[in-house]
Amino acid sequence: MSHFELFNLPEALDIDQATLKTNFLKLQQQYHPDKAEDKDQALIKSSEINQAYKALSNVDSRAAYLLALKKQDYHLDQSISDFEFLQSALEIREQLDEASSTEQLNSLKNEVKQWIDGLVREFKIDYVDEDWAEARDTVRKLRFFQKVMNDIEKAEDRLLDDEDFDLDDDF
Repeated sequence: MSHFELFNLPEALDIDQATLKTNFLKLQQQYHPDKAEDKDQALIKSSEINQAYKALSNVDSRAAYLLALKKQDYHLDQSISDFEFLQSALEIREQLDEASSTEQLNSLKNEVKQWIDGLVREFKIDYVDEDWAEARDTVRKLRFFQKVMNDIEKAEDRLLDDEDFDLDDDF
């Protein structure tokens, strides 16, 4: 059974995240080790459910999983060789390192979302055309931008924590 089948979702890059989460929570309740007679089997099933959820919850890992289903997921850990992309990626990383306000981070987040949206469109075309080399390259780029998005969110959290900190607070 594929991860998509497990959660009653279509085998596609675009999925309903709310349905994924709802079905995940239902399955987690159903196979919770504390409620099962066979705790070992429930633990295994619960782990499988968690792995499947993790694979489908982000667009980069979902795209990689789609390639895995087609047995085309090899060399996804190789470096990106697109020089123009690498230049843009370096500039975005520098902007993130220099960002000192929520406005700058929001602007950067919007730029990264645009990149991700463009890469999603590219992946869909490559996948339909069975251009596996290009699809793998696109997954590598999606992974990069997913990491950047995670780092932006961490930077936002740090900024919020710093703004909330007040020396006059009672400890």
